Amino acid sequence: MTVLDSAPLDVLDAYRTCEFVTLGRDGSPVAWPTAVRRRPDGTLLLSTSLAFAQKALNIRRDGRVALLFSDPTGSGRTDPPQIFVGGHAECPDEIMTGPEGAEDYWRMLFERQPHSRSYLTAPMRPLMDWYYLRLLITVTPQQVVVRPPLPASGTPAPASDLVGAAQLARFPTAVLAARDASGAPVLARTRPVPTPEGFAVEVPADCPAVPGPASLLVHRHDERLNHMHNALVRGELRESAAGRVLVPAKVVEPMGSGRATDAVGVLRSTKRATDRYLSRRGLPRPRVRWPEFKALAQDARRA
Repeated sequence: MTVLDSAPLDVLDAYRTCEFVTLGRDGSPVAWPTAVRRRPDGTLLLSTSLAFAQKALNIRRDGRVALLFSDPTGSGRTDPPQIFVGGHAECPDEIMTGPEGAEDYWRMLFERQPHSRSYLTAPMRPLMDWYYLRLLITVTPQQVVVRPPLPASGTPAPASDLVGAAQLARFPTAVLAARDASGAPVLARTRPVPTPEGFAVEVPADCPAVPGPASLLVHRHDERLNHMHNALVRGELRESAAGRVLVPAKVVEPMGSGRATDAVGVLRSTKRATDRYLSRRGLPRPRVRWPEFKALAQDARRA
């Protein structure tokens, strides 16, 4: 028996993505969507490319993490329960240039995200090698909470001049990333409502969020993990007369705002970030083992 056995594992495995939160240098909880593979030993396998290595750097400073499975798009499930997992993560500073040790993870990605197979073609390799230079993250679950689904509200959020209001208004719900009294990260899906003070958020009773640094994550993808977009509104969670309020400070959109022209900027920034990670460690750019990835992609295509 493992901690995860208290969760509906068939539902957890069906989710295409989850929200994953780590703690920044200043203790701020920072959440992003990611893909997860459950291992037979009850641990969870994630990965991050060198271009988005901040998750790995955060984990090496503080291994407390949390995951929330709450967006069922592509899962084939109707109104599945949400699954919160709190735990401890490890991320060795070993750059993976091939799929060894994570073959099931990559096979899952190639099956669920068919367009990613195109990154393996010869014309795309010089542009997309950063995607395959990965750091592996292993999460050992220590807590599981199963929550009912949060239905989308049919009422649009009122107009607001708050920082991040434009991004949040495009989504019916968002995921609050905060901390509990011990400083560990927690997650809860909620409906932010603009108020003069900030975004009012309702938090379930089983989410022990306390005032302090916090953020609101919105993200989307289609049934095949394509047309992705995500935005993070960072700020501070406060108590007010009306309840909890997130006071926003800034918005982070790592993949751009969704315009077609953003693709060029993203490719440039990913190359710079990958070069920076390697340069700080005095490492040459590794060569991706393309044939091994291609073999897994072919297996996925046949499946």
